[in-house]
Amino acid sequence: MAKFSYQARNENGRIVSGEIDADSKDMANNILLERGFIPTKVAKKGESGGFGSSDNFLESLKEKMASVKPEEIILFTKQFRTMFKAGVGIVQVFQIIENQTENLKLKKIISQMSQDIKEGAGLYEAFKKHPKIFSPLYCSMVHAGEVSGSLPEVLERLVYIIDHEHKVKSDIKSAMRYPLIVLSFIGIAFVVLLNFVMPKFAKMFLDAKLDLPLPTQICIAANQFMTNYWYICLGIIAGSIFAISTYLKTEQGQYVKDSILLRTPIIGPVMTKAAMSRFSSIFSILQSSGVPILDSMNILSGAIDNAVMSYEFGRISEKLQEGRGISGPLSASKFFPPMVINMVAIGEESGNLEDMLNQVSKHYDTEVEYAVGKLSEAIGPLLTLGLAAVVAFFALAIFIPIWDLTKLAR
Repeated sequence: MAKFSYQARNENGRIVSGEIDADSKDMANNILLERGFIPTKVAKKGESGGFGSSDNFLESLKEKMASVKPEEIILFTKQFRTMFKAGVGIVQVFQIIENQTENLKLKKIISQMSQDIKEGAGLYEAFKKHPKIFSPLYCSMVHAGEVSGSLPEVLERLVYIIDHEHKVKSDIKSAMRYPLIVLSFIGIAFVVLLNFVMPKFAKMFLDAKLDLPLPTQICIAANQFMTNYWYICLGIIAGSIFAISTYLKTEQGQYVKDSILLRTPIIGPVMTKAAMSRFSSIFSILQSSGVPILDSMNILSGAIDNAVMSYEFGRISEKLQEGRGISGPLSASKFFPPMVINMVAIGEESGNLEDMLNQVSKHYDTEVEYAVGKLSEAIGPLLTLGLAAVVAFFALAIFIPIWDLTKLAR
């Protein structure tokens, strides 16, 4: 741990200073916030305060390369909420957070928002100018809190949403990390065996004029093609990657990709359950924040992070405009399970929709955790079968001709 010097405002608004042990500047800010202080200045002990003119290029380069992580958005939202609730003016809040932010990209955005506020823009307009950092959901929630006068409570819910979604995505990435590593090693092993091991045996087999089995013929033909036409192979691979990545950036490409993933036996159920959890938690928070149902559906359409689901929300929104209620349009969609539809219907009838959606969200949070665990268990045997198939293929391609050579020698 390192020592950080800090200046902060206490509950009475007085400036206090001291030192604190933390692993990073963000952790130091979090510790101070948990203690009820509003940090105004935090610096590592012995650290110089600014950049010299010779560092301008490096600073600009770092700013362009920097990405804003969910943890940084969570910290920003927590700081914003704490200081706003303590009665600090919005412009001053942005200035304090800007001074505390280490991420150069986020620092510049906060500076721009502060300037927009000074020029008379509302919070919603200031956030909306940066859609790559603040999602439509984030901006809409800020707008709802600004209009209803309950901004601190809305920001608290936003922290929960961002933290919850980051956890789900991290769990899925962790579950997929091992399969991707194994698949990479299978691909490397295939290329090495085909280009370095097989050629040594192929010459021996061809000189002996043996009747080669099909696996050996395939390996020899593939090796000769890759040796003589390697540039075509590279062109095909590069062209395919470029074409697929370009297509997936289009609306149609995203729709096709998400449709395929939702129909995939192991991955599809995990994606559906994650979407249900996201739908329930976000819809519940939007309802409690006073956002109209039609606006909520439009926000969900942009926040659900799935092109197929977004299209379904568009259809549901059209039916809601016809005055059909919520549960009816949901039941017409093939993605919403009966439990979700029934809970929404009960919530509609009892006027307790927010609580029902909370219960659905908690249920699917548990389901997602369980499904991610099952995903890891299910992929393991499939990868083992794939590895065994590669090994068996090359074993047949090499050892059957060797066996024939042995019989010929006898």
